[in-house]
Amino acid sequence: MPYRFETLDVFTDRRFGGNPLAVFTDAAGIGEAEMQALGNEFNLSEITFVFAPEDPANTAKVRIFTPAHEMPFAGHPSIGTAWVLARHGKAKGGEIRLEVPAGVVRVVMAHGADGEVTGGMLTAPQPLSTGRTVDVATIAACAGLAPEDVVTATHPPIAASVGASFVFAEVTPEALPRALPELSGFRAATRAYGPRFELFLYARDGDRIDARMFAPLVGVVEDPATGSANAALAALLLSILGGDEARFAVRQGETMGRLSLLDIEALRTPEGILGRVGGSCVAMMTGEFL
Repeated sequence: MPYRFETLDVFTDRRFGGNPLAVFTDAAGIGEAEMQALGNEFNLSEITFVFAPEDPANTAKVRIFTPAHEMPFAGHPSIGTAWVLARHGKAKGGEIRLEVPAGVVRVVMAHGADGEVTGGMLTAPQPLSTGRTVDVATIAACAGLAPEDVVTATHPPIAASVGASFVFAEVTPEALPRALPELSGFRAATRAYGPRFELFLYARDGDRIDARMFAPLVGVVEDPATGSANAALAALLLSILGGDEARFAVRQGETMGRLSLLDIEALRTPEGILGRVGGSCVAMMTGEFL
């Protein structure tokens, strides 16, 4: 049977911006090896496959694949998939609940003046957790920068996660556009710090952030928008800066010609610090996998 898919751009209000995504709206019958092969075939940062939920209280079970591997959680695929499902009438009370390997992702849908769904705001499936710090020389070697380009006044480079782990490093505003992923640096980093070394660089001016994400060893040389990392960044900054909540506006993908606009939030709760990320979506294409 043919499997239908829809493509869209996420974290943008216009076509050919943001981060592209393909969503297979009913993937029952597609095997894991085929899903991975399709991830490689589409060659997008991620694509998703929708299945019936294991818990009827949720909307769907979703599997997320990059060109090289499956993701436990990712932001733009979760918001984009929720947007597609909401347009198919699946939102109950304005919310979509997605089962992913990292847990349950809740997406509150946003609507325009005409009532049409325009995007959503997700809550990451796990509270903030942090891992190892990373030396400045490693960050510089991965990003083709000098060690003095890395800013450590707020925090040292550090691994953090709200469902998917990234290494976060603040850099100067002048250095961020100059950064380029260096494969030799990433290979050395994986030997020192373990596989899946995905680097999120950012420059912050108050509540405004410019960001870039490199993961060349897992098939994503640069990502136009990384929702899961941005949600984790909001949570990480709240954990350091203090307070009960924090909000930031993020620009990502500009150097790639795919400007992405993300709203990120963090909230301190009894369960830990929760990260949120939201933005708009735009429909692109539909098709079939025969």
